[in-house]
Amino acid sequence: MLFHRRNLRHWLPLVLFLCLLCPAAALASGEVRLSRGQSVYVPVYSNVFSGPRNLPFQLAATLGIRNTDPAASLSITSIDYYDTKGKLIRRYLDRPAPLGPLATRYVHLEEKDEAGGFGANFIVRWRTDRVINAPVIECVMIGATSGQGISFVSPGQEIREGNR
Repeated sequence: MLFHRRNLRHWLPLVLFLCLLCPAAALASGEVRLSRGQSVYVPVYSNVFSGPRNLPFQLAATLGIRNTDPAASLSITSIDYYDTKGKLIRRYLDRPAPLGPLATRYVHLEEKDEAGGFGANFIVRWRTDRVINAPVIECVMIGATSGQGISFVSPGQEIREGNR
């Protein structure tokens, strides 16, 4: 058994380290975030590098925007996709899009979409006319080839834009 009691002392530092790397998990268990709107930065990994030659392993990515408020809608005002150098690649909305209570909207990037590169990101902006539960905005990356697979989630981070 991998987590036998005598091995626990070896795994505990790793588990604590991983908890420190994922502050979203800590936030999910505590504080309730309320807001009237946000700009959210979401890391996207179009590929990861593996092996001694740093070969790129292409990944599909799905941005998810989940309205966590059971009683209020919000408006997604923009979903913009940037590459590793910070250059805008594409805009996914022509006009604000409503998102009803507990509803989800997503944007999918195929594995073959290499435009973003390793340091790609989304900036998602949303607003509403009253204080509501802040949405969960994250990106799920997944890739599989030759029987090997990888998947992970990248949480969004609220950012400040301009001179607020």
